[in-house]
Amino acid sequence: MRDLAAGLRYLGKGQRWVAGHGRWWGFGLIPALITLVLYAAVLTALAIWAGDIAAWATPFADDWGSPWQGVLRGLFVVLLFAGGLMLSVLTFTAVTLLIGDPFYESLSEKVEESEGYCPPSPDRPLWQEVWIALRDSVHVLLRALGFGILLFALGFVPFLGQTVIPVIGFCVSGFFLAVELTSVAMQRRDIPVRERLRMLRGRKALAVGFGTPIVLLFLVPFVAVLLMPGAVAGATLLVRDLLPEEQPPAAGLEEGDRPQAAGPYGQGAPGQGGFGPPPAQFPATPGPQRQSPPQAGPGSSTAPPSTGW
Repeated sequence: MRDLAAGLRYLGKGQRWVAGHGRWWGFGLIPALITLVLYAAVLTALAIWAGDIAAWATPFADDWGSPWQGVLRGLFVVLLFAGGLMLSVLTFTAVTLLIGDPFYESLSEKVEESEGYCPPSPDRPLWQEVWIALRDSVHVLLRALGFGILLFALGFVPFLGQTVIPVIGFCVSGFFLAVELTSVAMQRRDIPVRERLRMLRGRKALAVGFGTPIVLLFLVPFVAVLLMPGAVAGATLLVRDLLPEEQPPAAGLEEGDRPQAAGPYGQGAPGQGGFGPPPAQFPATPGPQRQSPPQAGPGSSTAPPSTGW
């Protein structure tokens, strides 16, 4: 329950962030508006042709008498349209992120900068970033489609299909929607899609608590457009807390010049400079104490004396 509440809080944090940065909220509306027009046309066509699709998909019921034929095909139409809505919610985010990749990348970077530090993006051309986003979205949507087909079939089970299965369907949609929304910040960190899925599966309640309310809100016309910028901002904040703490590089140092941290037995480790102290069981041997500089002479060395560690 705590993770469910935490996921919902990230949605609120993202909406509050864009509310305080109105220019970025308007900036993030543009790709969502374009996608909304496309999806409105597709869903309208589905609503018009749903009855014909139901008749084509259930030829075995042509000879059924009333009311069973109407009940079966009516249930088919309801499930078909519900499945279309669920798929549209999932693909709406993916398509909007593809159309608005430069928009949402800039928005996500601004959110991270406002939180203190934004990790640099991989040095790749835009076309390659879009291709990676498309490939990852297809990977996620194929997984979601597998669950969708299973839930669609279970929807015909009496009682369960009209009560429990829709609830499970919204939770599954919420999880995969969270995967899609966090992809902007995770792709900037060059985290592969399979690793993203593994990380969010480890925090299912957090992902479901964040994504499921968005799924429900996206069912309301135009709400998806209005909430999309805040959803990306909230997903970025979620990723920052989901991953280990990230620190900016030291000022004036290039990535390859960062000092190394002291590790065990004097070995360097990433992060800080210098050598660690010698192990307690091997105390440093003090060097010879000189009262005066060494005198040059035959066989003598002008190198400074050893001081051990």
